[in-house]
Amino acid sequence: MPEGPSVRRFQLLTSPFVGQVVAKVGGSSQKINVSDLNALRLQDSQVHGKNLYLAFVAAEGPSGPTAEEMVLQKEDAPVVCSPVQGGQEQMCAPHAHPQDEELQELQHSRSEGPGNWLRFHFGLFGSVRANEFSRANRANKRGDWKDPVPRLILHFESGGFLAFYNCRMHWCSSPRADPASDILSVEFHRGQALDALRAPNPICYTLLDQRYFSGLGNIIKNEILYLAKIHPLTQGSLLAPSDLERLLDCALQFSSDWLHHKLCGQGLHPQIYQREQCPLGHPVMKGTFGPLGGFKRLTWWCPQCQPEVL
Repeated sequence: MPEGPSVRRFQLLTSPFVGQVVAKVGGSSQKINVSDLNALRLQDSQVHGKNLYLAFVAAEGPSGPTAEEMVLQKEDAPVVCSPVQGGQEQMCAPHAHPQDEELQELQHSRSEGPGNWLRFHFGLFGSVRANEFSRANRANKRGDWKDPVPRLILHFESGGFLAFYNCRMHWCSSPRADPASDILSVEFHRGQALDALRAPNPICYTLLDQRYFSGLGNIIKNEILYLAKIHPLTQGSLLAPSDLERLLDCALQFSSDWLHHKLCGQGLHPQIYQREQCPLGHPVMKGTFGPLGGFKRLTWWCPQCQPEVL
């Protein structure tokens, strides 16, 4: 399924349509009533980890400011001043909490989002297309060259449209996310992530735990373990602090670079993921690993470059 960098790119495709009104809808989704989106205004677009969130409001009247604009307007709000006991000085404070904390909350969690939010979680080969449809690049199992069917199509009054493929959708009151765990967020909490990596669990399990590494998926997991020269089944508690620091550096740098390449229209060239040999020419091993009772994910590693720690 698409990982954090891909979903970030999806969000950038939707952002030019913010403020526009839905003129017509279509799609094959049976999970939501797509006709409910008719005549609504797309109010906001956000991404958190592997999830895309779109906010819709009634189109009547002006669209109103975005949440960020509302916060910035408070900078010009009058202040409330009260005299300090026993003196003539006055202490002045704005009506609201400090602007930076409130802006962060609105940008990333929005406990009171504007209107209703539609959450998108993408499956294998899930995608978003702007002003174009996805076309078949190979025949299916029956030999048919059949184009993928969008789950949702939003046509806007401007004439443009968005098409969403292979995704699950449901309505929610607000985005649920912790920016401290988002690997592509400026508020990613390095200390929290290192604490998670130190747990006595196989490191490949911890990396896919979205509570601490939101947006990190199987491709990123395989690539950064190879870059850091760490065996996927190594217990985090057995790794030196410098090894954990290097692994986290690899995670953040690889994710950022992948996003940059996507925005430049460049493809990903994995070093270990789905490879038979590592860049040094060593044979690559493949196994399926995951926690007991949880999802098992395919893992590739080089036994010579990533020796097991006992």
